[in-house]
Amino acid sequence: MPIVSDEHRQARREQILLAAMGCVAEEGFHKTTMAQVIKASGLSAGAVYGYFRSKQELILAIADKALGYLDLALDDVLGMEPVPSPVDVTRYLTHTIAARADSGPVDLTRVVVAAWAEAVRDDTVRAAVAERIGQLRHRYADLIRAQQAAGVIDPTADPEVVAKSLFGVMPGFVLQRLVTRDVTADGYADGYAALRTATTGAAAAQSGLDA
Repeated sequence: MPIVSDEHRQARREQILLAAMGCVAEEGFHKTTMAQVIKASGLSAGAVYGYFRSKQELILAIADKALGYLDLALDDVLGMEPVPSPVDVTRYLTHTIAARADSGPVDLTRVVVAAWAEAVRDDTVRAAVAERIGQLRHRYADLIRAQQAAGVIDPTADPEVVAKSLFGVMPGFVLQRLVTRDVTADGYADGYAALRTATTGAAAAQSGLDA
């Protein structure tokens, strides 16, 4: 019997996940069946079930992979010099999300939204998605600490609390991009920048009155 390399197994797993993500992007998790995934993958049922024993396992893997792309984008942001401002981060992440959605074989944003919807109705998926979101928020908090040290964010703020708010900016972009279809990466970042400018200006004016 020929030995199957780790690289081959990983390639097959990715092939199945990509096929499943395509199905989910079109049908959502609830309507997607293993039969559809098997057909889309071009593999045998035995091959697919050899990697994912159930639809539940496949759903969890898809949800983790979809949210994992944001983790990769945060790697880039955390490595930037000088430390980017919140507006710069928003602009970079929205551009990255839009570019990935437009250029990939599957619109990843549709898969992410489907994962959120499935998390609402399935406690197992909710726990897995919540764990991944928690990991992402911790990484946001690391970024915020760097921004505080660089003087671009209030140094007295709780990084974990700010991370929850900052993380929420991205789902807002994804949902509007898919539903209203009237937002762009630059427009969204420009709006966020204007909000921060207005807030900063108001704070400075209040400080002057207090003085």
